[in-house]
Amino acid sequence: MSTGTVSGHREEVAGGRRFPFGKNWKSFLVRLDDDRVGEACRSLADLLHANTFQGRKFLDVGSGSGIVSLAAMRLGADEVCSFDYDPASVECARELKRRYHPEDARWRILEGSVLDRAFLKSLGRYDIVYSWGVLHHTGAMWTAIGNVLPLVAPGGQLAVAIYNDQGWKSEAWRWVKHAYCRVPRLLRPAFFLPIPLCYELKGMVADLLRGRTPFDSRRDQGARGMNRWNDWIDWLGGYPFEVARTEEVSGFLRARGFQLEKLVACHGSGNNEFVFRSPEQEFGERS
Repeated sequence: MSTGTVSGHREEVAGGRRFPFGKNWKSFLVRLDDDRVGEACRSLADLLHANTFQGRKFLDVGSGSGIVSLAAMRLGADEVCSFDYDPASVECARELKRRYHPEDARWRILEGSVLDRAFLKSLGRYDIVYSWGVLHHTGAMWTAIGNVLPLVAPGGQLAVAIYNDQGWKSEAWRWVKHAYCRVPRLLRPAFFLPIPLCYELKGMVADLLRGRTPFDSRRDQGARGMNRWNDWIDWLGGYPFEVARTEEVSGFLRARGFQLEKLVACHGSGNNEFVFRSPEQEFGERS
């Protein structure tokens, strides 16, 4: 479980209990261009059914590369707050602010843990709370989901993406991810390179059988991902790792007064995407 400190993050990575996501995001920023930023804007606007965020405050929980926070800025949010537990990810968001909004006081970037309730309490409330593919990497997923609820302003939106529960397949991937983080770095290619190679070969054969140019159906997704290699490293090493069924997430939020507005279900090993609406009454008044 996260301790919410830089030293805690360093110790977890050194002990093989956490993957250093921020290092991969730094590699992604080298390839970032206006086309990818535009895709991020379109993806975010589509997810929340809003072409502008004017008049709204946006919180990016586990901001990673910072590209979604940048998209929220471009969509006109009155205020954007980004935070991450990984110091390298915090650096990524700060780099994007330096590139695109160096003097803009609307964008705050902080270092903190979603498991640190004192830190969260200091952030205030937001019209949009966004956490895509983050809360299942905390080591305490249900606690993390519960912790973000008071951050949503009455009548606001909560957008989250949580790994799909595939039963034994998810358990197998959890073992792979934990092993990846514990194996010495120099030995990782020998142990884990065959996994992406097998999947990529399978995809290439499928493309050929369908008459497609190999990899055309699986090109980089500018809206969310890094290049394919960094995506694979992110997936193989993504530990801690938890999963949930769509009905589990929906039930958890409904029991706390949130209503499901949108569900994009995944039938494989990816993320189920949810958009919930907070009730108009204050969080403290909910049962």
